[in-house]
Amino acid sequence: MSFLEVKNINVFYGESQVLWDVSFYVEKGQLVTLVGANGAGKTTTLKTISGLLTPQSGQIIFSGEPIHLLQVHEIVNKGITLIPEGRQLFPQMTVEENLISGSYLKRAKIKRDKNLSKVYELFPVLKERRKQIAETLSGGEQQMLAIGRALMQDPNLIMFDEPSLGLSPILVQEVFSIIKELHEQGATILLVEQNVNQALKIADFCYVIENGRIVMEGTGSNLEENPRIREAFLGL
Repeated sequence: MSFLEVKNINVFYGESQVLWDVSFYVEKGQLVTLVGANGAGKTTTLKTISGLLTPQSGQIIFSGEPIHLLQVHEIVNKGITLIPEGRQLFPQMTVEENLISGSYLKRAKIKRDKNLSKVYELFPVLKERRKQIAETLSGGEQQMLAIGRALMQDPNLIMFDEPSLGLSPILVQEVFSIIKELHEQGATILLVEQNVNQALKIADFCYVIENGRIVMEGTGSNLEENPRIREAFLGL
């Protein structure tokens, strides 16, 4: 049984269907990417796993338990953490206050000091600026802070929604290096990303979504060589 199983979910916004029989798997310790163009259904998929949306049909199984009918806080309490598009920090709070805000659940609170040390070890710049107001950080530093806040939740599964969005090419490389390092440390990651070229390079396995449907799957290296992927996403 897979760590996360998304099984034939159909999801609607009002009367408009946005996901059609979407199915994919994430094994424990894997880095799996869900790639596709803007509006393909990637963010909707993450919102459904997080409990922000409820599938009209289908199932989401996590660690052997169905979670698709649970409330958001119940899903978070199982260790599923979403780093949303646009970071969504508390702009007027300090770096450390933002980090601490990620550790209020009981399961995370008992490991707060340990996890804070780990975050500062991973991101020394956040330790240097822990008293600085979050909105005064650069875009790359804010993305580090969003990742750090997620790690404070002591996650079992980390979901990234477009982490490279709005960043310069140099910072994009830095963010992907961080995600790769987290994976190498044993984190289970589901990455949603428009930057298909970068996503394929670090993924163990990849699913391609178009118009709310999974249309292709495979390892990153296999999909990189696929003529359809090369033409549609890589400009080759």
